Amino acid sequence: MRRSLSAGALGVALVAGVLGVPGNIAHAVESPDISVTNAKAHLDQFQSIATANGGNRYTGRPGYKASADWVKSKLDAAGYTTTLQQFNTSAGTSYNVIAEWPHGDANHVVMAGSHLDSVSSGPGINDNGTGSAGVLEVALAYAASGQTARNRLRFGFWGAEELGLLGSKYYVNNLPAAERDKIELYLNFDMIGSPNPGYFVYNDNPAGNSARDDLTAYFTSKSVQTEYIDVQGRSDHAAFRSLGIATAGTFTGAEGTKTSAQAAKWGGTAGQAYDPCYHRSCDNINNLNLTALDRNIDAIGHMIWNYAQKDYGSGPPPGGSNLLLNPGFESGAVNWTGTSGVVTNSSSKPARSGSYKAWLQGNGSTSTENTGQSVAIPAAATAATLSFWIRIDSAETTSSVVYDTLKVQIVDGGTTTTLATYSNLNKGSAYVEKTFNVLAYKGKTVTVKFLGAEDSSLQTSFVVDDTALTVP
Repeated sequence: MRRSLSAGALGVALVAGVLGVPGNIAHAVESPDISVTNAKAHLDQFQSIATANGGNRYTGRPGYKASADWVKSKLDAAGYTTTLQQFNTSAGTSYNVIAEWPHGDANHVVMAGSHLDSVSSGPGINDNGTGSAGVLEVALAYAASGQTARNRLRFGFWGAEELGLLGSKYYVNNLPAAERDKIELYLNFDMIGSPNPGYFVYNDNPAGNSARDDLTAYFTSKSVQTEYIDVQGRSDHAAFRSLGIATAGTFTGAEGTKTSAQAAKWGGTAGQAYDPCYHRSCDNINNLNLTALDRNIDAIGHMIWNYAQKDYGSGPPPGGSNLLLNPGFESGAVNWTGTSGVVTNSSSKPARSGSYKAWLQGNGSTSTENTGQSVAIPAAATAATLSFWIRIDSAETTSSVVYDTLKVQIVDGGTTTTLATYSNLNKGSAYVEKTFNVLAYKGKTVTVKFLGAEDSSLQTSFVVDDTALTVP
């Protein structure tokens, strides 16, 4: 993050609310738990790069180029379409790393970014290795998740932010106007692991108020109080905001001083800076609060998972022909094989649509149940998406122990792959849609299988309806 910000400019206001689904998202998407261990490993790599290159990752110096090359290599390996965008600065050549997930409607782009450069005096681990590591890990997690994006996801890692937001300005100023207009939202993450953290949500762009409110509601749902902050022109969202693009983001504080009220609310030390090592050589791998980092990267994941599905007028999610027969179970167990009685029209558990559904477990005794269907995925398929709706009802009261599970599996000959496991910890009152990319099985005949397992005590019911395996 560049330049200083006076305490008066914070303009903080206590925010409270309840978790909501981002506007015009047809259904809630389960928020992911992004690995803070993986994000910390990325930060260790940034520290190693700085240590090997004069102690910093400053624009125009070898440590910055090594950082950009490493980030690009990780995204390349995950399947992103990546670009190393070169531009010149007074400190030498710099680069933006742009990564696009090659799925979803390219006319509706949801973008997240962070600056990758440090100042010259240190390795820049909190400023802004944390933002870069968080955005990178969310991008990698999304690629591995099997989610099917309605919109096009794009991630930016900006060069030369510390010289005046040069990388982000170069990017947006060199986009044709028609391409700028496709960016529906830009989310910025600059310093999200400060050692004496606050929990701030950007509040300086009315166009981004909906995303701001969704971030706030997410933190509230995790019992984390937030405060609004006017970041002004201090980070890379400003380049997007100046063009009328909706922006939002989070921040854990820089050289500003934590108040007594904030320390009472968030912990930490009143009267000290949020980051005492801001723009100093001590901004190294020890200059972190991993709890703050963990909370913020989960918030990034929440926004990306949900806004990937937001309906910006692009119509339904990618789909096409449904290869599954009797996908809503309305013909009973026809075309489905497995445990007798799983497919039912019992009124005890409502179907999402129609009368029939697959109701696995709910017995309150040790047992396993399953249902599945064999399906041939064409070799010529360019996309293949498995989707279904699930409602989980449980009498279990624990918030931490898994007793009962439902596994979603693909059986390919003698190999069984579990795409996801749900449990009594995922119980809720509504059906939620799940989607998985199964293009890896094109040209094969596989079995889509739902496998439930329950222990000997309290019941958990896994109710599945409206399944689909779609290809264009």
